[in-house]
Amino acid sequence: MRSTNVHDRYPTRLHEAAPMVRRPDPVVWGTVDGPFTADEIHDYSTKGFHIEDGLLTPAQVQECWTEFDRLTGDPDVAASGAVIREPNGDAVRSIFAVHRHSPVIDALARTPRILDRARQILGSEVYIHQSRINAMPGMVGTGFGWHSDFETWHAEDGLPTPRAVSVSIALTDNFAFNGGLMLMPGAHRTFVPCVGQTPDDNFRESLQRQRVGVPDDDTVFELGYEHGIEQFTGAAGSALFFDSNSMHGSSNNITPYSRANVFLVFNSVHNAPTAPFAATRHRPSYIADLDTTPLTPLPRTVFS
Repeated sequence: MRSTNVHDRYPTRLHEAAPMVRRPDPVVWGTVDGPFTADEIHDYSTKGFHIEDGLLTPAQVQECWTEFDRLTGDPDVAASGAVIREPNGDAVRSIFAVHRHSPVIDALARTPRILDRARQILGSEVYIHQSRINAMPGMVGTGFGWHSDFETWHAEDGLPTPRAVSVSIALTDNFAFNGGLMLMPGAHRTFVPCVGQTPDDNFRESLQRQRVGVPDDDTVFELGYEHGIEQFTGAAGSALFFDSNSMHGSSNNITPYSRANVFLVFNSVHNAPTAPFAATRHRPSYIADLDTTPLTPLPRTVFS
């Protein structure tokens, strides 16, 4: 069943294939100065992402890693449903709502040099739509197929436009061979309508292996040959800022080297969720936070 939400410029989860849509909305919504230089903002607008080396110091990375370790063993976090495990075992794949469960991650999101970058790109006050720590355990970590996050956040969470930016901060070295994120530079300016009705409680499967809301192989071929593929690699503490409609994915980690990243999604307060555009109800709040209270900066934290 499709939502009755009729103001939809990004139709998806259709009964039959439809042409790709040229994005009608901007990528960079702000016009004010901020931590990003003019050249960095231009590159972000053009490619849909920016890599910031050394965003966190080794001590700050360790602080986040200690929290990840604590959250992994917290029975209250597990009972909340926020812990997602690998499809074929007990290894942790993701922990959601980490800004709610951890004062450390909450402080990370409110650190001005991170928060102000999100404000600069989105041109407004922001809140956390989603937060998680993604783990890619050595030997058993399974990848994520090619997809646009905005497609899901639009269809299942009700975000009207791609006025959101994600930040992935490496807690371990991200190599080219241990499941590092791949992106198609420039493909963020194209929205890919997907085929297939959203099942009830689709999140229970899609967070392990997404089958609905993904482009078909022909579309991936077309976008890949048009835009090419780049990869986020770097030492622990480096960060990737990327547009919510970026086409991205990752391969399995068959190496002994585990990978883990903190993942923060900043959404504009002017892009607050409405009714889902292609689902019967919102996903749980630990996956898609409906509290749109603007984040206030914390000028002095462990991440200052």
